[in-house]
Amino acid sequence: MKQSSVTAALLGAAVAALALALGEFVGIALGGLSLVAAVGDVVVDLAPGWFVRWMIGLLGAAQKPALLTGVVLLVLAVGAGTGIKARSAQGPVGAAYVVFGLVGVIAAARSGSALVGLVAASTAVMAGLFALRRGVGLLAVVPVEDGHSPFEDPRDKVASRRGFLTYASGMTLAAGVIGFGSRLVADRGTEQMRRQVAIPRVRRTVTDKPSPTSSTEVPWAPPPSLTPWTTPNDAFYRIDTALVVPKIDPDSWSLRIDGMVEREVEITLTDLFAMNVIDSAVTLACVSNEVGGQLVGNAVWTGVPLLDVLELAGPMELAEQVMAWSVDSFSAGFPLSALGGDRTALVAFGMNGEPLPFRHGFPARLVVAGLYGYVSAVKWLERIELTTMDSDGYWIPRGWAKEAPIKIASRIDVPLRSQTTQGSQAVAGVAWAPVDGVAAVELAIDDGPWAPCRLERGSGPGRDGEAWVQWFTVWDAEPGLHHLRVRAWDRNGLIQPPGPKHIAPDGAEGYHTRRVFVA
Repeated sequence: MKQSSVTAALLGAAVAALALALGEFVGIALGGLSLVAAVGDVVVDLAPGWFVRWMIGLLGAAQKPALLTGVVLLVLAVGAGTGIKARSAQGPVGAAYVVFGLVGVIAAARSGSALVGLVAASTAVMAGLFALRRGVGLLAVVPVEDGHSPFEDPRDKVASRRGFLTYASGMTLAAGVIGFGSRLVADRGTEQMRRQVAIPRVRRTVTDKPSPTSSTEVPWAPPPSLTPWTTPNDAFYRIDTALVVPKIDPDSWSLRIDGMVEREVEITLTDLFAMNVIDSAVTLACVSNEVGGQLVGNAVWTGVPLLDVLELAGPMELAEQVMAWSVDSFSAGFPLSALGGDRTALVAFGMNGEPLPFRHGFPARLVVAGLYGYVSAVKWLERIELTTMDSDGYWIPRGWAKEAPIKIASRIDVPLRSQTTQGSQAVAGVAWAPVDGVAAVELAIDDGPWAPCRLERGSGPGRDGEAWVQWFTVWDAEPGLHHLRVRAWDRNGLIQPPGPKHIAPDGAEGYHTRRVFVA
């Protein structure tokens, strides 16, 4: 590509960045709408289920930043192309900007913000075309090669290469400043809004049987690098369909319960605080968690029993399914019968002693022990509908199973590295089997026998079995390459499936195996 074409491409990319930043700023300032995220949502909704599963398996929690980055890079690439084309043909360039503007408007309309999207996209298109036309005018008088000055009129300063580079650099800088400003506008006061929520201090904890702190009387001393029993809020995994975390004002938030009920009701956060508030430790897992993966975590959740909330509306006898909806129209459903027995199911507003973080569903979400998140763990909760089993949540038509109990699983966390030294070495990890609970964890070295490990069940509140356990043993490591395998049993005598089985359609199966070289 000639130098002039490279310069034109850079100009087009800078103009596209400026237009995109302006569109983002206007959309967020007027209605909290991100055009980039709206387009990303369309991509997610239209993508086939196998592709979504592949992306989650490949990128995990990084899939959202990757998708948003991809949308931005596509806009910049098209912008570079318009910069090259604009030197000879303005018509196709204008058409390209209009098409991209329409895509933004359509995406915004799908998210319920058509008017804001129209204003934001129109601003971006008009600003982009104006800036591009101005830049092309400057580019026309910039010399392609070094040499004598091409200017006939020395007073025309903006026609110099320096003037053009200043113009292009200024647009790039402006795009960055406006983009940063849009983030400030989006985040203004939101964290303070969350911190002003004080979750009730007087509450009870859920227990149904004594839960020993350890399987032996020897004091527990977890080895370094072992996953803590309680996952910190900022380390807890997040997998959902929201490309931009909703920021909801708790004062205006309400939850509607309707469908197959005797009476529709709507409750506020204050109403929830006045109900039977409990604490309970519950382990949540994503169905996309690979064997040995990190898409699982344990937290102490604070909230109101879901059954208490549903009783306010009076479920009809024909109601079979709890279908929950988030503010961004995500839906997930599970059988109403799953709420029977001792299973913990909460409309939760607290996580590890503080209000839910925005990224984990503030101001309220569902937490249901023993069910994968894709059928139960609806964040940014807005509506609960009681319906029949004929209705499907978001992920079911995309290839995931209707019934989604969390499977028995175990993971090796220690040793952290694939190489260690000869002698006594700690081997440890976590295991879970909600809601029946882990009864035993066993470790095998190479082709040797399965040996029992020590269990630590944690001291937090909750029903025994709904939270994961830590396990630990000591290995007399001998020189050479070794394979460590772990498996778990639940209290019903069910052993962890050996697998291997892929995550679709109802969760992975298999023993987590680590290869360790002993020097």
